[in-house]
Amino acid sequence: MMVDRIMRNEFIFVSISLVVSILLGSLVYPAVLWAFLLIVPLLAVGFYDYFQTHSTLKRNFPLLARGRWLAETLRPPVRQYFIEGDLEGTPISRMFRSVVYQRSKKALDTVPFGTQSDVYRVGYEWIGHSLGAVKGGHSETDLRVSVGSSQCKQPYQASIFNISAMSFGALSKNAVLALNGGAKMSGFAHNTGEGGISPYHLEHGGDLIWQIGTGYFGCRTPEGKFCSDSFSENASKENVKMIEIKLSQGAKPGHGGILPAVKNTEEIALIRHVEPGTQVDSPPTHTAFETPLELANFVGELRELSGGKPVGFKLCIGRPEEFISICKGIEQSGITPDFITIDGGEGGTGAAPLEYTNSIGMPLRDGLAFAVDALRGFGLREEIKVVASGKILSGFHLVKNIALGADLCYSARGMMLALGCIQALECNTNHCPTGIATQNPRFVNGLNVSDKRVRVANYHDETVKSVSEIIASVGLTCTSQLHRQHIFRRVSATEVKSYEEIYPSVDEGAFLKEESYGKYASFIVNSAPGSFTSNECRICM
Repeated sequence: MMVDRIMRNEFIFVSISLVVSILLGSLVYPAVLWAFLLIVPLLAVGFYDYFQTHSTLKRNFPLLARGRWLAETLRPPVRQYFIEGDLEGTPISRMFRSVVYQRSKKALDTVPFGTQSDVYRVGYEWIGHSLGAVKGGHSETDLRVSVGSSQCKQPYQASIFNISAMSFGALSKNAVLALNGGAKMSGFAHNTGEGGISPYHLEHGGDLIWQIGTGYFGCRTPEGKFCSDSFSENASKENVKMIEIKLSQGAKPGHGGILPAVKNTEEIALIRHVEPGTQVDSPPTHTAFETPLELANFVGELRELSGGKPVGFKLCIGRPEEFISICKGIEQSGITPDFITIDGGEGGTGAAPLEYTNSIGMPLRDGLAFAVDALRGFGLREEIKVVASGKILSGFHLVKNIALGADLCYSARGMMLALGCIQALECNTNHCPTGIATQNPRFVNGLNVSDKRVRVANYHDETVKSVSEIIASVGLTCTSQLHRQHIFRRVSATEVKSYEEIYPSVDEGAFLKEESYGKYASFIVNSAPGSFTSNECRICM
């Protein structure tokens, strides 16, 4: 190829020849000298490539090699806008991106000509409808869940669809304002993420779920330990309706977060109770507790300090025996959390190592079924509400997770799409073009809070409406009537199974009898409430 022949020495020859040609041409037509305005900068870049040593490709192919970097830059948007089909695109397909955009704008969200999905592919799922469908469905006010055990003094009436944990810092102030404004408009909850409660979470007065991570941001001592005084101060705020202890996150379980010094501004430092301009490392484990019994006691302490508000914890299932240990700890302590959030390994994040995103953490469907079975097996299910989190975007996503055993659901990326996210995949660069996942004022100021909060509210309302229509089509009157036998999955070209067959339910109190351990026998035997595993593993983030 011609490109292969134009190497380092050829670049020098071509450069000299080009300059000489322009000079000779100027003798006949002086205007040719204007070409130097283009040629000189290009040659300067080429000679820089020629002499630099950090890139072999640029050194061997001066100037021309930069075409590769240009192609790499253009590849994602070209693919997204001109090549990918409606069922393609990751992590969120164009079909689901489109339905979020349409519902957030209350635009036409129906589709013509039938499904584009291959209904005979392995993995295709559907819900069985009823010939006795309920006329008219139900309003969104019917689809609420009371979160709060018998030990809770201030139960919260939660929507079945809420904003998942995303911190100020990961999101811009305008994004937080719009999310909370939408939550206020439609009466659903906004999880703060582990970055603490910012003024932007409070300005519109939307309901908050305050998340407490291993860094204890917003309730920490100068040494980074849990501070009960600052916790009480924040937990007593009227907006704070629930408190969630973050044990692990689906996108990067067991991996502590890092707040770089350059991002640790005075504003963020004040919110997080840290020193500005310093790097802040969130440890991979909590320091306020180490064992299941201590976790249960910490739940009780936070509930008392908050004045009796619902307190729970969030985790991605890793070792099943560790969750069994937690169940044993709850049973032995007599302190019942008000809710448990199960995050799937497919959950989103602003930034995580590839190995953690792709290969660590149990997927939501498997983790949710296991956790619900464990709680039911220990006789804890009636007291503890279960929240599902992980790539939940549509009404059917909510329905199938509720059928598996969840009471309500979170969505992060769905709510970001409602804000105007275009899946540019720039969350970890501070260059988010829509002003959502960036602190760059140039982009942040372009996000109109008044407009976007309406879109967030619309997306919530239309999605909940779709759930009410789906359950009405099944002949049901509320989400609590959904069960695993309602959802079907193609497991081969010729075989279909219900979720009940794939994830057989465990009887109430089954784990309390040794002869009923069944498929969970090895987990039960290897679990103790005083520790997680035989090597005394601590609770991980």
